[in-house]
Amino acid sequence: MFATMMLSKFKHLPLSTRIPILLFLLGLAVFTSLHYLNCKVGGSNDPESRKVVMDYQDKDYYLTLLNEREEQHKQYVASLKKQISELKLELARRTEKISKGAQPVNDVVQVFDDHVNDNDDLNDYLQQQIDKAEVRHGFRIRNEYEIIPFNMFTPQRIYQLEMGLYRHPEEKPTRKDKKDELIEAVEYALELLNSQKAKESKQFTVNDFVEGLYRTERNTGTQYELFFRSGVSGRIHRMEIFRPFGPLLRVNSEVFETSKATINIILPLAGRMEAFRIFMQNFREVGLKHDRRVFLTVVYFGQEHLQEVENTLESIAKETGQRSYYKLIALNEEFSRGKGLEVGAKAWDKGNVLLFFCDVDIWFTLDFLDRCRYSTVAGKKVFYPILFSLYNPSIVYAQESRIPPLEQQLSVKKDTGFWRDFGFGMTCQYLSDFLNIGGFDLDIKGWGGEDVSLYRKYVNSNLIVIRVPVKGLFHMYHEKTCDVTLSEEQYRMCIQSKAVGEASHAQLGMLAFKEEVQAHKASKKH
Repeated sequence: MFATMMLSKFKHLPLSTRIPILLFLLGLAVFTSLHYLNCKVGGSNDPESRKVVMDYQDKDYYLTLLNEREEQHKQYVASLKKQISELKLELARRTEKISKGAQPVNDVVQVFDDHVNDNDDLNDYLQQQIDKAEVRHGFRIRNEYEIIPFNMFTPQRIYQLEMGLYRHPEEKPTRKDKKDELIEAVEYALELLNSQKAKESKQFTVNDFVEGLYRTERNTGTQYELFFRSGVSGRIHRMEIFRPFGPLLRVNSEVFETSKATINIILPLAGRMEAFRIFMQNFREVGLKHDRRVFLTVVYFGQEHLQEVENTLESIAKETGQRSYYKLIALNEEFSRGKGLEVGAKAWDKGNVLLFFCDVDIWFTLDFLDRCRYSTVAGKKVFYPILFSLYNPSIVYAQESRIPPLEQQLSVKKDTGFWRDFGFGMTCQYLSDFLNIGGFDLDIKGWGGEDVSLYRKYVNSNLIVIRVPVKGLFHMYHEKTCDVTLSEEQYRMCIQSKAVGEASHAQLGMLAFKEEVQAHKASKKH
């Protein structure tokens, strides 16, 4: 009776509870059998005794099998728990989506293949990017300046508003990343178009591509509108696709100790005493008085004014009490900017140092010096800032009673100057990188060319080139004279620099139509 009642209760126990009880009972039975064999059978050769031993071996086999089954059940239970957890998360996610009234993905801007649709989190995020972009419908914009224009491209050309360094309103897509991007967009559109057609019908090819439009919204992605001939007269297929940006990812996090990095400013010079006086005024105030982690290497060409340069350097050393802030190197030869920078850089004998290749017409701020430090990493990054070049102050301030002091002219505005994105002379880089890259091409003489040559070396290396406009680096206006003895390419570069450096387009227009303006002004007096 008792045994029957216990057996009934045992059957209703969960499997995870029954298994340990069975193992305990089985182990107890095995122990009892072994004890019985030791006591009764001993070393007997009786056939019946051997039979009992074989029975014991069979029980050992079944015990091993039972252990394996127990492990399988544990794994199955763990799998069920995991599935339950995932189902709860999915239920919560879908409930939230329903509450927000999420809309299904439009086929026209579907960017996922069916085999990746199971990744719901990524799919939802990219869908949100599409919803935020001006793809399905327009957005209210406050004024005409906020609209993002499209660029147009054909199989041969790109027509663009942002012309970049080439200054071409239309050009071939020379940058590999831009070329690959547009080709990929066209190929993807062709796949979508052909997937909608019957296999026996004529398929779309690249030859059917007419033209495309594209624009990039900085925080959502790139939108493409692509147009294809359909083979039927008067019919064009338009395909809209969207390349959404993914979520932000941390790539690296570093701390730079800028207080320990000395900057060796290399200044090649020949004459230009008034400009040198202004440069040293800036260097003394920013570099020696406030930053106090700079060194100046002046490489002077020729003998004229050499003593004046030396006296200026020594005078500032006495005034500031910093006797060892500079080194003056005299070269009695024709001026060569590349050689001056090379000689000045190699004259440093105190280990690796951060170099700032500079010109006498440059005005820098305290912020720029720190930016030079944390934007340059030895063996990894070189810094090529795009400086702001000031226009001719006599033209900029022609309508005012007087030209304001220099410090008040240092303003980044469209009427005061321009970003000198075609200039590569001002750069921050470590001495070790400069030496490893091979330095300057010393065969280049006179104005220009040597900085572009060095820049191209870095572009073609494994180092990262940081090219960015900076607000704390100014090129002071000075009248430019192009030497007729320069090579044809150097002379063209010099004239180009001279042409764009005088004034803004509007200011030059006012000069060109000065007589018309004066005549109109005179007519109003009568």
